[in-house]
Amino acid sequence: MSFDVSIRKRVVGGDRSFELAVAFRTDARRTVIYGPSGAGKSLTLQAIAGLLKPDEGTIAVDGQPVFDSATQVDVPARARRLGYLFQDYALFPRLTVRQNIAFGLQRGWLNPGRHGGGEAVDRWLQAFELEHVAQQRPHQLSGGQRQRTALARALVNQPRALLLDEPFSALDPELRDRMRGELDALLDRIGIPMLMITHDPEDLARFGDHRIMLRDGVVRAPAPSDR
Repeated sequence: MSFDVSIRKRVVGGDRSFELAVAFRTDARRTVIYGPSGAGKSLTLQAIAGLLKPDEGTIAVDGQPVFDSATQVDVPARARRLGYLFQDYALFPRLTVRQNIAFGLQRGWLNPGRHGGGEAVDRWLQAFELEHVAQQRPHQLSGGQRQRTALARALVNQPRALLLDEPFSALDPELRDRMRGELDALLDRIGIPMLMITHDPEDLARFGDHRIMLRDGVVRAPAPSDR
């Protein structure tokens, strides 16, 4: 699995603007894009996922173009087959754990039934030890259970890679360390490539087989201590 990215995007908000000009290639099993807040990490990940359209450039996933401004290629997010874990998990508060996971299988915006999803959802409920909370709603869950629910939703549609936006930032320090271990074991077990963004050195040390430093919207050479 490889990612080839060369894009530009200008984001304007009020009287401020931000220029993203990112270019990199990676074929590592685990890649971490890191840097300070406001560096453009989330914008980059959203562009790869198809949630943000660059102004110009190209994005290829495993050698297949998913965006090319010159040839007007812009593959819809769902068709890119990339599982996306949002920083705040973005669970639907009125849906149960099972319904939230099953939502990853749906086209359109109709809510899944309370017992929907079949074997695909059953598999991830079991894999993440969520069977006993399958009919609970997000506000009834612990932080770790919410994260596992969001991960299950990202994985239920059998994506070819997993994109993670600051996956541990919403957790307390003790749970953060445990969830790093759980994610590490999960990635080994299912063999799925991962692209993560973070500003946390612990994430970089644990998952950074290939490291890309982003600052002020561009890729920078890392400091010797970050290599």
